[in-house]
Amino acid sequence: MLGDSLAVSPSRSQNFASELQARLNSSHPGWTIANAGVSGDTTSGGVRRVDQALTSDTRILVLELGANDGLRNVAVPTVENNLSAMIERAQAKGIAVLLCGMETPPFNGWNYSVEFHKIYPRLAGRYQVPLVPFLLAGVALNPDLNGADEIHPNAAGARMIAETVWPFLEPVVQQAAKT
Repeated sequence: MLGDSLAVSPSRSQNFASELQARLNSSHPGWTIANAGVSGDTTSGGVRRVDQALTSDTRILVLELGANDGLRNVAVPTVENNLSAMIERAQAKGIAVLLCGMETPPFNGWNYSVEFHKIYPRLAGRYQVPLVPFLLAGVALNPDLNGADEIHPNAAGARMIAETVWPFLEPVVQQAAKT
């Protein structure tokens, strides 16, 4: 999993990746999630880190980046190019990709939010990869599922994110297990 603080919240040991790992342990033993989440990371940081994350035993890349780009008003083409580069590097190595969609609040204007939203479905179509439409579905803005900062998920929020991701991840695991 290549991600940002959402991948390591509420802690390095308890997060949605660890929740997904528990599901894998039950239904697909032998699969291990390596959580390469870095707090504050952006898609440009992901481009710098992706080759290190794609080890020889990597079968699936769960790509969870872009939230910080949106908050920092990074140009939409830059975000899209960075995500494209990571997807292309994974696919060039025969690694399946699960893209996790992100939204951004209209701090930078409605047009920016709308154009940012379009990045993820466009990339999923271009590269024929499954897309989690919105990683934080049901979690964003829900005080019961976020920590004190009201941005990062608490333990219950991490479980909810895993519930959102699992229906998209499990078929990718099943397909990768066949190859």
